[in-house]
Amino acid sequence: MSTRRVVVTGMGILSPVGNDIDTAWENIREGRSGIRRVSEIDPTELETQIAGEFRDFDVSGCIARREARRMGGVVRAGVGASVGGGGGGG
Repeated sequence: MSTRRVVVTGMGILSPVGNDIDTAWENIREGRSGIRRVSEIDPTELETQIAGEFRDFDVSGCIARREARRMGGVVRAGVGASVGGGGGGG
């Protein structure tokens, strides 16, 4: 058995219902859905045209613009969420 300890120093969220704890929790409590028509790509050729996308996600506070351009959206979201970035509401 390990004797290592973990300390949680904060909480963050990056989700279709909000990009900060307060906004996400308020939207969840109010029953607001993060599922909407896809906006990141043109979904007209897709069978399903709805999804839970991150909205108003701004990674510029934690990743240099040049680096962010080289990353895919999922990678930007992962890096942004891991360093506490995100900004914006849902």
